[in-house]
Parts: sequence; structure tokens; C-alpha cells
Amino acid sequence: MSAKRPDARGQDAGRGSGTGAGASRGSGADAAAEGERLQKVMAAAGVASRRVSEDLITAGRVTVNGEVVTELGRRIDPAADLVAVDGSAVQLDTSRRYVMLNKPVGVVSSMRDEQGRPDLTRFTADYPERLFNVGRLDAETSGLLILTNDGELAHVLAHPSFGVTKTYIARVRGIVSPQTISKLTKGVVLDDGPIAADRARLLERSTAGNDSLVELTLHSGRNRIVRRMMAEVGHPVIELVRRQFGPLHLGTLRVGQLRDLTKVELGQLLTISRQKDAQEDAQEDTR
Repeated sequence: MSAKRPDARGQDAGRGSGTGAGASRGSGADAAAEGERLQKVMAAAGVASRRVSEDLITAGRVTVNGEVVTELGRRIDPAADLVAVDGSAVQLDTSRRYVMLNKPVGVVSSMRDEQGRPDLTRFTADYPERLFNVGRLDAETSGLLILTNDGELAHVLAHPSFGVTKTYIARVRGIVSPQTISKLTKGVVLDDGPIAADRARLLERSTAGNDSLVELTLHSGRNRIVRRMMAEVGHPVIELVRRQFGPLHLGTLRVGQLRDLTKVELGQLLTISRQKDAQEDAQEDTR
């Protein structure tokens, strides 16, 4: 890309994140002559033991900057080169942290709330890294929130132009009809413009006929978008939970708990980020 993006604290996060090294990526003779052995870097990144990493390399399952590498003597620059195993990106920068939080209702998506409301610092205080949230959930919404110190990845995940979807479960007032579900996917017009859900489905209706449970998937980053969409179709939200963010699922993580992402989950996120970076680079090259 033509320039590195700052993270949420205004810091340069482009090079160390391993998600957008752009023109600085090493390749060819220079990369082969310098740097660290690929299997050693993979082991340090937690991919597998050095011996298993060697097996992965000789089996042709490892790529460096998109090219399959099978020789064990290959050296790379962990700060610039992009490594993937079986097509899944690997984070070589071990200083990066990625955490999933099931945010409770009543907590604002901020590291410091000027109004003194409960914020995210209660969840990040025990981490040595300075973490920040990827996107936001309003105080009345619970569910999946990502905390990280990787500004490059955060930019891709949070920006609506990259199309990373989020899935919400909403308990709403009244009985939602199939026609209303269809309207949500065809689109409604709000005060800040039209919006359509990528997917919508009715999960259940209460036997008393007072409320319904609806699942909505969309990639918009607009403020309180699910609440506004449901209000527009006549079904105000009673309770709202974000269950999925891109490839990440909340699963059985309880409200108020958090955990580090698994290697598989992180690989999925980094793969998305690198694909989007490549698309941006291609678009800039044609300008």
C-alpha cells in the first residue's frame, strides 16, 4: 500500500503487524541470504515444533510472500515477509495480541470514558500490551468484541468498505413476519441513507405473541444500525447480542469473560486482512 495506517492511538502499526508490509517485503536472493531460517521463525510463532515445521515446508504446505517454499535453508525477514501454512496466514510478530471479549451490557466500547461510565479498561488492565477495541458495540449491546494492539488488522476488520460481516441476535417487540424479513434484506431507508442486511432470518416467536428472535448479518459499521433497522420496520429491539465477527464465533464464552484467539482463528483473520491489502494494492497500481 502507498502508506501505513496508524492504529487507534495514532501509532505506526504497518510494519510489525505482518499484515501489510507492501513493497518492503523481502524476496529473491536478498531475502535468501539474510534473515532467519523459516522453520525457526515458524516454531517461534507457535505454528509447530521446528521438526514439524520442517515437515510442513518439505511437503509444500508453506508459502512466503505467496510463493511455495520447499527448501529448508530458506531464510526470511520476520518483520517483512508474509508466511502462510495451507493458505492460512501466520502472525510472525509475537508482540501482537488478539483477544476476544464477550462484552457485558452497561460497558461502553472505550478505553477511557469521559463520563465515567464502566469501560473496557477493566478487561485490559492485566495485559502488558496497550490493547484497543476493534469497532464498537453500544453500551446496551453485549457480545463479541475484539481487543488488539495490531492497528493494521483493526483497520481492515472495522472499516465497512472491506465487507467483514457481523452477525447479531436481536429480541424485538412484536411478531416478525416473513414479509418483514424480506424487507430487511431488500433494504430500508434510514435518516443517513439506505441499508440492507446481508442475511436475515426469524429464529423464534414467543408463544404469548409479545416478541420475536431475529438473526441479522450485515457488514455496515454505522452507529446502532441493527436497532435503527428494526425500529424502522416496526419492531424495536429489546435485547441485542453480537454473536459473530467475520470468522470468529462467540461460542460458549460467557458474558464478561475474555480469551486469546486460537492460532486457527488468528490465521483466519490475518488471511482476510492480507487479501484485502492485496486488493487495495492492486487498485492503487491501476490508478
